[in-house]
Amino acid sequence: MREWAWALGLVTLWYLLAQTGIAFALGVSPEAGAWLRDLCAHLFVGGLLFMMARSVMHFALAMGVLFSAFTVSNAIKLAVLGGPVMPDDFVAAKNLFLLLDGWQLWGSVAMLALPLAGLLWMFAWRKPRAWLALAGVVLAVAAVAKHPALVVGWMDARFGDWVWNQRGNYEMRGLPLHLVQETARNLSRRTQPPQMVEVDEALMLLGAKPPGSLFKAAMQRSGRAGRNVHMIVLESFWDSLPLKAAGLSADPLDPAFRKLWKAAGNARALSPVFGGYTANAEFEALCGFPVQTDAVFFEGRLRRDVPCLPRHLGEVGYRSVASHPNAAPFWNRINAYRRVGFEQYWSDRNFVLDDMNGEFLSDASLYRQVLERIGPELDGGRPLFNYVLTYFGHLDYPLNEARPPVITAATDNSLVSAYANTVYYKSRELMHFLTELRRRDPDAIVVLFGDHLPSLGWNHGGYAESGLLAASRSEFDDAMFRTLVATPLIVIDGRRGPVRTGDLPIYALPALVLDLLGDERETMLRFAAHADDVVRVRPLPGVHFTVEGKALTVCRDGEAQIGCEASSAWVEAISVLKRDLFNGGQHALQAPDRLRRLQTVELEVEELGSDGLDDGIANETDNDV
Repeated sequence: MREWAWALGLVTLWYLLAQTGIAFALGVSPEAGAWLRDLCAHLFVGGLLFMMARSVMHFALAMGVLFSAFTVSNAIKLAVLGGPVMPDDFVAAKNLFLLLDGWQLWGSVAMLALPLAGLLWMFAWRKPRAWLALAGVVLAVAAVAKHPALVVGWMDARFGDWVWNQRGNYEMRGLPLHLVQETARNLSRRTQPPQMVEVDEALMLLGAKPPGSLFKAAMQRSGRAGRNVHMIVLESFWDSLPLKAAGLSADPLDPAFRKLWKAAGNARALSPVFGGYTANAEFEALCGFPVQTDAVFFEGRLRRDVPCLPRHLGEVGYRSVASHPNAAPFWNRINAYRRVGFEQYWSDRNFVLDDMNGEFLSDASLYRQVLERIGPELDGGRPLFNYVLTYFGHLDYPLNEARPPVITAATDNSLVSAYANTVYYKSRELMHFLTELRRRDPDAIVVLFGDHLPSLGWNHGGYAESGLLAASRSEFDDAMFRTLVATPLIVIDGRRGPVRTGDLPIYALPALVLDLLGDERETMLRFAAHADDVVRVRPLPGVHFTVEGKALTVCRDGEAQIGCEASSAWVEAISVLKRDLFNGGQHALQAPDRLRRLQTVELEVEELGSDGLDDGIANETDNDV
């Protein structure tokens, strides 16, 4: 009894100190009404650990290391990206080792290795109660994996589920309950890929034309198939001038960029992510489908070879090259780029790392080396799809001696001034490259956009200071959802100059490129977007919003809202097609004959008139979207 009192007392003491400290340092903690529930969950986990422990001392050290690693990791993610740790983060954790260096790398290794070492060191290998406790944990995990939907239903009823606000979920549950609840939800979503009939229904709802035969498309090429296409994805590129409270001493953006962007109507790309997860913006730009989950699509969800933009253009003779001076396997890019159709991928091992800002190759060096490689191909031969993803501009926005700070800020937020100076150099290096590229390839189509907004401090730091975003998503007004994901977008149609696209979801870019090329082939790249779409939908995790001219409508999942019915049905149909195309049977790629037969049957039924239908059939069709 005395040992149990010590063990549970230590858990309580750790909990109070940890939550108070993190709330003070990062502004992150469960809400007041959830502290007791969260403490009880920690005590339960602590009790299981103590049953496995050799002694109170062994338990105290292992528990402190394990609980601290999870709690600190969760708090940092909440403060930087606005959301708590999710089950998919454990799959993606290996990417940290490719991104970090120095003390950050060793710190991340320690946060993974020390808890595991502590558990092994703590475990009472010769005591039956330790094995009994471990068996109970294994059985509980197996039960959750076997019946995840039942677990989700039970936990949602008791602890709630704020679909569009994961930070709010954490705050009302606490970390242990949140991880169990969302792990069960993640498992419950792993259903079988959609069947053929579901795919056909989704295609008909969208009014999408299915793609024709790949062999037919390949037969159409003759000679030079089209103009070169250059797509430049800019790491964390955003217009920081709206940060009024920052008191920036000058406009960070190059005046030449401002002029070009104004000619494009100050259009903005609507990204699926904030502050990170660049690969999701890439997936949309290459494959024409939205991402709406808190996970990287390249990691585990892209399991089939698909006719995304590189492969689609390759069918008519294009050579496609991807350039990104980061570690090649980061976000599973080696496999993902191959599956979407790139012929070649130039990563950090293919570039001379001669002009580094911290760990990141400068844009100037990247552009120069890319231009040296593609230069001979710009004037003739095979047309080129040149895809460039920059690396400079990544958090924490370091510069080198050749790029001294030129912009100051009145705010105490050091990330704001660091970012402003990063944009100063990024925009100028971009315009220098763009000027040279257009001179050498004047007829090319050029698409450039920011992958996501930068992180500017804990809990939306710099944005909250200027009223652009609230500290927590639960406090967002509708306009903030668009602000959260809007980055500069410029599309240049060769000698015709900038195109006024308006605000576009990134997944709409492949269809726009095909329109500018005059490519009228049937393709999956137009399933989700068309050039003449009046309403544009931006799905995000747990929420989506629609843009129609200046009108903005935000639809939060799990909440009944007028005006959201059609867009919600669209999001669901797109989700069906995405699962089918990227990790399912790809029925949508073989749909033409099936859909033509279905359309013929529909026309024949319409010719019969409603009098020929019995009441049962008529009632079944009342709710068609």
